[in-house]
Amino acid sequence: MTDVVIIDALRTPIGRRNGGLSGVHPADLLGTVLSALVERTGIDPAEVEQVVGGCVSQVGQQSFNITRTAWLTAGLPISTAATTVDTQCGSSQQATNLAASLVASGTVDVAVACGVESMSRVPIGASASKKLGFGVPLPKSYFPQYEPTSQFEGAERIADRWEVTRADTDAFALASQERAALAWDEDRFGSQIVPVTAPVLGEDGEPTGETQVVTRDEGLRSTTLEALAALRPVAREDGVHTAGSSSQISDGASAVLMMSAEKAAASGLTPRARVVDTCLVGVDPVLMLTGPIDASERLLERTGRTIDSFDLFEINEAFASVVLAWARATGADLDRTNPNGGAIALGHPLGATGAFLLTKAVHELERTGGTSALISMCCGGGLGTGTIVDRV
Repeated sequence: MTDVVIIDALRTPIGRRNGGLSGVHPADLLGTVLSALVERTGIDPAEVEQVVGGCVSQVGQQSFNITRTAWLTAGLPISTAATTVDTQCGSSQQATNLAASLVASGTVDVAVACGVESMSRVPIGASASKKLGFGVPLPKSYFPQYEPTSQFEGAERIADRWEVTRADTDAFALASQERAALAWDEDRFGSQIVPVTAPVLGEDGEPTGETQVVTRDEGLRSTTLEALAALRPVAREDGVHTAGSSSQISDGASAVLMMSAEKAAASGLTPRARVVDTCLVGVDPVLMLTGPIDASERLLERTGRTIDSFDLFEINEAFASVVLAWARATGADLDRTNPNGGAIALGHPLGATGAFLLTKAVHELERTGGTSALISMCCGGGLGTGTIVDRV
């Protein structure tokens, strides 16, 4: 198999719902980071043979293969093929895994993986809305086989199984906010952020004619344990999750340039990391969000590594219990997990988050001199994505 290397990985700031990025069409949002990736690496974009992108709500402005639309909107070559995948929240991590597989197999020498979600413009669940008149995703024949649960309920059942308390989730949420604030104070994200020029919207939601440059993640909130403890549970009256310990509705895009090690050497490009292994696993669709546990175990088994051998973990903070249960099940060190905050503080733009986590991991390994990172996400429907990268 061909060695797959990452040349660069970039992301937009993550905008809060109806925030600074809400006036940007998602194709323009993704196009901005794709253009920046080409410009910063200096690669001839015609050498990119395939772009694989992730997006969850593929309806309206995010339909019609938005990855292809974004590439063309950015003025990039028409000869480059593009595909948009839906693996729910893990869509762009699966996109990175598929792009890596294309390179590893020799199908292409150069690929871009990416993702986008503008949840302000295309609300979560929009593609399954009854208002469209196209029915609902789950047929009646599904229900005798699996109990239909929401992700909120799945997170609560995970908390029950792994004995995660309300005090645990509040403490985890506070740590996420504090770590993200410190990361911004120390400019840890500076090397990965692509500023986005966005229209300013008025109170009516329409553009005012003015523009602004969004440069900072908008989800950070100053809080305390006391403030978090005062929030009401969101799923059950006695539940452990609140809005403060759950991921945020967000807008954003991310992109990763991958190629074979031979191609990188021939092009005079210096790799930042190497893709060691990837996986996508299926898990119980009722608990739904335990995917990172199984994905991590699969990667450890395949590579022969131990959980203690990693310098860094990026595990999506869909809900606090997801990460806490993963750490308890795998024995992973929470001090090495999401050291710059996660989706609770920074936001979770669904289809963009997987490539966003990979971007964070690559840049954090460089910043700290770490060697290896494991990235994983839970996904709606009971899936788990996993990727291991080593710094080159």
